[in-house]
Amino acid sequence: MIPRKIIIDTDPGQDDAVAILLALASPDEIDLLGITCVAGNVPLDLTSKNARIICELAGETHVPVYAGCDRPLGRELVTAEEVHGRTGLDGPDLPDPQMALSDGHAVDFIIETLRTHETGTVTLCPIGPLTNIATAFDMAPDIVKKVQEIVLMGGAYFEVGNVTPTAEFNIYVDPQAAEIVFRSGVPITVMPLDVTHQVLVTKPRNTAIRDLATPVGVAVAQMTDFFERYDREKYGSEGAPLHDPCVIAYLIRPDLFSGRHINVEIETTSELTMGMTVADWWGVTDRAPNALFMGSVDADGFFDLLTKRLARL
Repeated sequence: MIPRKIIIDTDPGQDDAVAILLALASPDEIDLLGITCVAGNVPLDLTSKNARIICELAGETHVPVYAGCDRPLGRELVTAEEVHGRTGLDGPDLPDPQMALSDGHAVDFIIETLRTHETGTVTLCPIGPLTNIATAFDMAPDIVKKVQEIVLMGGAYFEVGNVTPTAEFNIYVDPQAAEIVFRSGVPITVMPLDVTHQVLVTKPRNTAIRDLATPVGVAVAQMTDFFERYDREKYGSEGAPLHDPCVIAYLIRPDLFSGRHINVEIETTSELTMGMTVADWWGVTDRAPNALFMGSVDADGFFDLLTKRLARL
């Protein structure tokens, strides 16, 4: 199997951090070309710092990390410190990174990477707001046809919203960017809240990760210990949902997931429903399908994969 070339576009975030670690632990399946950071869960200076912290935690400092857009395309930035803490990585006590940010802007890196690779060989994996991806598509329309696939975390259909009654956070932060991406014509696979809320870090699952007794295992367990307090209080759930690692797990084990190829439109005009992913799950419109929207996941298989891969780091 030839490793799949990917760019992770991210706003770490504890669950983003776990997604990065899963990718770094899976070189047989994933060739991580670079990490591009965007403002989202916390401001850009922290997301770009946190991505480097995680690379150093994994001992993988060769991966370039780029800072990207520091605000959405047409709205004020909304962040989520109430979920992720002041730093975005609250929980473990991790040192400041020694590795430097790569020179240049994340959007330029995305554009140049796609231009210098053969068509259909690079997958984009946005696990934060879609500002960097949309900006790259607007600046360089020629790259759109070169993207193999976009696999993203965002949106919902039955679960509806986690930041407003109708919107999931990543899409809500920059709905104009999401609209550009979903209308791009690139093959898109979506991990919505309906899937990510099925992969809960219960106490036995977190214990298994902590019992790896490695710096990575302990740090991940501490992250989810912190992260879960919000979801336990909000949803009464058994633990924290690991939203973003679903994207990477899908690239490694697509058989763990199932969904439908449907039409998804992004609400960009109504403040009441701003950022809603209007997902035609039942095919009640004549709009053409534009996304593979996942609906279920083998949660035990997901955590078995995650725990075994984290043990490699």
